[in-house]
Amino acid sequence: MQEFFERAKHLRLVIFDVDGVLTDGSLYLGDDGQEYKAFYSLDGHGMKMLKRSGVELAVITGRTSGVVSHRAKNLGIVHLYQGVENKAEAYQHLLEKLQLAPEASAYMGDDVVDLPVMRRCGLALTVPDAPALVKEHAHYVTRLGGGRGAAREACEMIMRAQGTLEAQLAHYLQ
Repeated sequence: MQEFFERAKHLRLVIFDVDGVLTDGSLYLGDDGQEYKAFYSLDGHGMKMLKRSGVELAVITGRTSGVVSHRAKNLGIVHLYQGVENKAEAYQHLLEKLQLAPEASAYMGDDVVDLPVMRRCGLALTVPDAPALVKEHAHYVTRLGGGRGAAREACEMIMRAQGTLEAQLAHYLQ
């Protein structure tokens, strides 16, 4: 756990995958081809608090979905990469755009397609349902599942490591 807190202290960017991280991984497809996803509101609020604490947020996902664009806009996420076949390239582009070193970034993924970024970033996070290989390369595996509090757990732990969690929660205790 000490390694997690050391790595999390200096983060300036946290990147999330969508399916299996911000959702439970289920894909709901209508007869008309419309795609539906269920997001967990507590995850979203954790992400908003993390952003307010000074950490930039991004999404890199292999699928393309209007609902993901809508969710990202709702959360104030301006760095949205959808339909990405090579997540490492998108990650490198994002680091260059924000002028950040890999150590200043975290990535939360749940499958082997996420490993190229997880192996490069400063803090690699995953969920309990991830394959064993992904867990082996993660610095932290959340207790809660994707789409069921994993993102909130990660956000709060990062804020705790950076000393910003209490300030974010104080607003609600007034």
